[in-house]
Amino acid sequence: MSGSNPAFAKTAIIGVGLLGGSLAMALRQHRLTDRIVGCGRSEENLCIAQSRGIIDAWTQNPAEAVQDADIVVLATPIEAFVPLAASFRSHLKSGSLVTDVGSVKGALVGKIEALMPDGVAFVGGHPIAGGEEAGCAAARADLFAGKRCIITPMPTSDRTACATVIALWRAVGMRTEEMDPFAHDTLYGLVSHFPHLVAYALVNTAVGSDERAIDYAGSGFRDATRIALSPPDLWRGIALANRDAVISAARVFRKELDSIIFAVEKNDASALEVLLHKAQKARNDISGKTVDEE
Repeated sequence: MSGSNPAFAKTAIIGVGLLGGSLAMALRQHRLTDRIVGCGRSEENLCIAQSRGIIDAWTQNPAEAVQDADIVVLATPIEAFVPLAASFRSHLKSGSLVTDVGSVKGALVGKIEALMPDGVAFVGGHPIAGGEEAGCAAARADLFAGKRCIITPMPTSDRTACATVIALWRAVGMRTEEMDPFAHDTLYGLVSHFPHLVAYALVNTAVGSDERAIDYAGSGFRDATRIALSPPDLWRGIALANRDAVISAARVFRKELDSIIFAVEKNDASALEVLLHKAQKARNDISGKTVDEE
């Protein structure tokens, strides 16, 4: 199944939401699989997925979903990954591959890899794509086109399986790179996980200070807090799973915020301007680069 055009007779998507549903659609569009079985907790969502042609069949039983699957994709909230893998591990066929779309890797990759039976490989993956909408109704086949995907193998990971996962994401239009799972979590704690919490906190700050504030929010506030529209249950799990990196980022943020507050308190215009220029320059550098959405 490795190579530039991987092909899977049966694909099992565990969690047919925005990412899982979009991957199913992309696999079908690029003719990378013959049959897709979806699994999830919501019968309504699964029925919508089948009616849209995203999946061919569905079940709410993970063990049934993975039966005879060539590849299994974990696309639920991340706190369910390890319990799910433990529940279906004995039903995986030899030679199959398990991967995921979670935004936290770290200890999860090692735990899931350790659960795999002989002849089954797990390779962690993080497609940097998404949006504020949830559920398969928001899924689209081009969600991953042109975006980045981080593959996070362990030293013990099967290299043939890694090549297959890389080929899969490239086949649906993604740019891929490999990264250590823990380095991944530190990096995305800074640029994704903690910023989401800040967005939620900004909204709570405005509402908590004056309940009328939201009525007067302009485009700047809307832009700064757009990601607070993301599903809270999703980001609750991410924040707790990557707590060390999130806390570390929060401490650095506190120091930076204190520096700004101190300059304002002291009416130190030059110090304040230096801090703002530093941020503006770094932010301007982002503008000239391809930006991933999550």
